[in-house]
Amino acid sequence: MSALQSLNILLVDDNQHMRAITSAILQSAGIRKIREVSDGAMALDALRDHAVDLAIVDFNMFPLDGVEFTRLVRNSPDSANPYLPIIMMTGHSEKHRVVEARDAGVTEFVVKPITAKAVFDRIQAVILRPRPFVKTEDYFGPDRRRTHATGYRGPKRRSTDPVEAGKDKASSQEI
Repeated sequence: MSALQSLNILLVDDNQHMRAITSAILQSAGIRKIREVSDGAMALDALRDHAVDLAIVDFNMFPLDGVEFTRLVRNSPDSANPYLPIIMMTGHSEKHRVVEARDAGVTEFVVKPITAKAVFDRIQAVILRPRPFVKTEDYFGPDRRRTHATGYRGPKRRSTDPVEAGKDKASSQEI
């Protein structure tokens, strides 16, 4: 865990007690460069003024929540770092919220009440197993596919992808 000492972490949560708990967990691993702010707007300002390696953000905040913060980091023309790893931390684990966060470009997701293991597992995931970034017409962020089919043999994966010349529809849609 000593390799984590050099990380600059931005911790964004409107609940001061949650920031204190998360900060204590991070400090237990030797992380000392933790910048705490209480909402997404302050977090955007912090990103402009300070080098940050990783952001841990709450879902629900006012005036700017974690999802909108993530969208702005990923897509704003003046974003300080659109490739910033972002871990969403929330007590709301309903599928639609997880999908909303994923579709905004969140890198990882951790559910409250958090544990040190869950936080460090997510940090390890973004550092040791980073996912490539994808840019489409309506999305920019980490590849949302967690698994890759081993039997896939072509450049297209979706049923809506046009069939290539010379291939029949059945062979191009094996996945």
